[in-house]
Amino acid sequence: MTGPVLAVDQGTSGTKALVLCPVRGVIGSASAAVRPRYLPGGRVEVDPAELLRSVVDAGRAALAAAGEPVVAVGLANQGETVLAWDPADGEPLTDAIVWQDRRAEPLCTELGAYAASLREWTGLPLDPYFAAPKMAWIRRNLTRRGVVTTSDVWLVHRLTGAFVTDAATAGRTQLLDLDTVGWSDRALDVFDLTGERLPEIVDADTHVGTTTAFGPPLPLTGLLVDQQAALLAQHVTEPGTAKCTYGTGAFLLAQTGPLPRRSATGLVGCVAWRLAGRTSYCLDGQVYTAASAVRWLTELGVISGAEDIDVVGGGAPDAGGVTFVPALAGLAAPWWRGDVRGSVTGLGLDTTAGHLVRALCDGIAAQVAELADAVAADLGTPLAALRVDGGLTRSALLMQAQADLLGIPVEVSALPDATALGVGAVARLGLDASLTVPEALPAWKPSAVYEPRADAGQVAERRARFRTAVSALLGDGAA
Repeated sequence: MTGPVLAVDQGTSGTKALVLCPVRGVIGSASAAVRPRYLPGGRVEVDPAELLRSVVDAGRAALAAAGEPVVAVGLANQGETVLAWDPADGEPLTDAIVWQDRRAEPLCTELGAYAASLREWTGLPLDPYFAAPKMAWIRRNLTRRGVVTTSDVWLVHRLTGAFVTDAATAGRTQLLDLDTVGWSDRALDVFDLTGERLPEIVDADTHVGTTTAFGPPLPLTGLLVDQQAALLAQHVTEPGTAKCTYGTGAFLLAQTGPLPRRSATGLVGCVAWRLAGRTSYCLDGQVYTAASAVRWLTELGVISGAEDIDVVGGGAPDAGGVTFVPALAGLAAPWWRGDVRGSVTGLGLDTTAGHLVRALCDGIAAQVAELADAVAADLGTPLAALRVDGGLTRSALLMQAQADLLGIPVEVSALPDATALGVGAVARLGLDASLTVPEALPAWKPSAVYEPRADAGQVAERRARFRTAVSALLGDGAA
């Protein structure tokens, strides 16, 4: 049995680091804030140096909290955040363009004729959310120098000198051939990125190099994109099982097994992970604003923070006829309309803060329910349950709304920080090839299970109201 590992989850608004012991569990933890800049025109940027500093600071602090050495490091990443940088010295040439950024929208519109082909080749719809449109935008508008990659490639290079990305993160670029799990020359040509120096695609459980960033030399043996790491940590390893992570956005992923699936419902077909040379695939649906919508309500003074959701929302028996479509950064799957703005309708003089909070919970839950319906349609069978993690799962109000609108049990992970736990397991696999995936993962158990309680008629009415509001935003008469 190997010793403790350091698992680092580099996220949108911060980096979380855990020291994980295979026997005692989490023996040290720390976090470091990251402050993206939300700019006009849907632009979202962050200083790359801040990303690297947060990784090093959180990792060192977690090790100090644990007070004992570790044997390896695993790193999870944001997925679709990109930057240009100089491979000679590792210095950034641009700010990092965050996954939420919409500046490549006109470029995607220009390439619209290739949308169907790109979906067939890569499994992804043509949308600025993914990395390739941002990479192309950087090349057109900022610099032709150096390399342009997802943020994980730069972080790993700064930590170890390697120039690699894992297969699942490569799958978030829209430049990966979904069938061969290699770079797609056809997709590169569409985005005018032919000839770019691209990182080597490696298995998630690969010894990619050694880092001294956290103190003594340590092997970096685990790499995985954030949502897929959470999928693994939740033991969603069999086809037809699914999880949803409620963070800055909400992300529902369903395991589909060893064969790639192209969604017919607007979901993303992508690589879940490649471990020991074997690829697993998943279907993926996104809600761009979950905790970020809660932060928006907080900044307006409606609540004082996420911890207030149940207190304030509990003061109202329901949403009071208010419908909230939290498309504050556009609508992702299954609509893919980044140009759409959010809406709050049904307001009256009797509307209270509690009604608004309840309406937001319903809005987030309704969008996740639309994703679950899309998964069921693609797989030909409904989900039996949904495993969930992330900060907003602490809200009983949101989790009950989710169970009610889904009509299935919602199982809340007892282990917070699922992404870090997942990449920690991958690092363990990269260190010890004799381990099986179940052996490397922490035991999964729910801290709470929310059963559907709402009347079926009420649920149908709430979901119909949400769809009507979405239809009004889309302007096409149908959601």
